[in-house]
Amino acid sequence: MLTRRSLASLGAMLLGIGLFLAALGTGANADGGVGPCGDQVCVGAGSSSTATPGTGGGTGGTGGGGGGGSTCTFLGTTVPCYVPGYGWWDGLCYDELADPQPPTGDPSWEGHQPGDGAVYRVTCIQGGVGGVPGSVLQWMAAPPPGFGGGPSPQQLAQQAEAKMLLSPPSIGKAPKAGATGLVGLPVWVWDVPSQTTWGPNSASATAGGMTVTAVAKVASIVWSFGDGTSLTCTSPGTPYSPSYGNAPSPTCGSHVYQQTSAGQGNGLYTIQATSTWTVTWTSSTGVNGTLNPLTRTSTTSVAVGQLQALNQ
Repeated sequence: MLTRRSLASLGAMLLGIGLFLAALGTGANADGGVGPCGDQVCVGAGSSSTATPGTGGGTGGTGGGGGGGSTCTFLGTTVPCYVPGYGWWDGLCYDELADPQPPTGDPSWEGHQPGDGAVYRVTCIQGGVGGVPGSVLQWMAAPPPGFGGGPSPQQLAQQAEAKMLLSPPSIGKAPKAGATGLVGLPVWVWDVPSQTTWGPNSASATAGGMTVTAVAKVASIVWSFGDGTSLTCTSPGTPYSPSYGNAPSPTCGSHVYQQTSAGQGNGLYTIQATSTWTVTWTSSTGVNGTLNPLTRTSTTSVAVGQLQALNQ
């Protein structure tokens, strides 16, 4: 249980909180007491505080954490209900379940055993002005107030991403299917853009009062032409029109073959298009981030012949 400090100590501690907020980039705070963090100013769960947590529905009752939705505050300052790497706001601190759990007999179990509660990582502020975030492992009989226990913002972002049904490139090409290109003349390819083949595309996912919106768009597309050459484009390319004649694509996505496709399987060159999607996300708690890039691949084929000279 944390105890109150003098007003003078509280003033110094508040300055440290400001620096702690800056260090986190989004924020976590303490009330100036000394608890399970030893000689640190600790923000351990179950402490007394003048914090005003949001009215969330997270596991454990009314905390500002996992169910905190849009309002998690401390001393009148709005703080995010979840911070990656720190966990869920409980009105005084950020808590995350230790993963993996410490082995039996570790001091953080305080004489308890797995199954009799769990060990959480509790974020602390180093004692004194100019402190930086620190953390300790602490056993708790039940999840702290506000502990989400459900999907993290990143996991919700992945759920939103799955809703978009991002697709491989929809390949357009010239010459068209059934027609034959010629050695020395450009073969055109392009991605027929849509929300699912090029973007931008967006979707949202919600859990525990927190909503995450993800936005996806193609950053680049790599065309591999089946003859050992490839081309990277940052645009979907330009659809071919007869008005272009034998000119190359004015944007990106044309290739001149130097040999016929007669020696290829089925007498065709296989063209592969691989698009790379970038996915960014923002949450209703103010946290944002980027998912790992996604790739999608589709193929088509083209016949390439040799222009035959006419005998006079």
